[in-house]
Order: sequence, then structure tokens, then C-alpha cells
Amino acid sequence: MGRFLKWISILVVICCIALVIYTYIGPMFGVSFDPVRTLTQEPVILNES
Repeated sequence: MGRFLKWISILVVICCIALVIYTYIGPMFGVSFDPVRTLTQEPVILNES
């Protein structure tokens, strides 16, 4: 069981490092992490009785 947990923890650390590297190198390959912004307007009715 100890060997299994060791390999799982190593895999988690490698995945985290790969994710950090991808966030820095991704924009060089055309990947955009910017959110898509759209203007949304909704009417608000105040004190409706």
C-alpha cells in the first residue's frame, strides 16, 4: 500500500508541475486563457407592488 501511495503522490506532483508549465507556455502556442466578455443588459424593476 505504501508503494501505491508513493506513486500516486509522485504522479500528482508531476501533474501539478505540468499544469504550471502549460499555463506559462500555452500562450506561445496560441492558447488563450482570457475570459470571453459579453455585455449583458437586464432591466431592473424597483419597488414593484
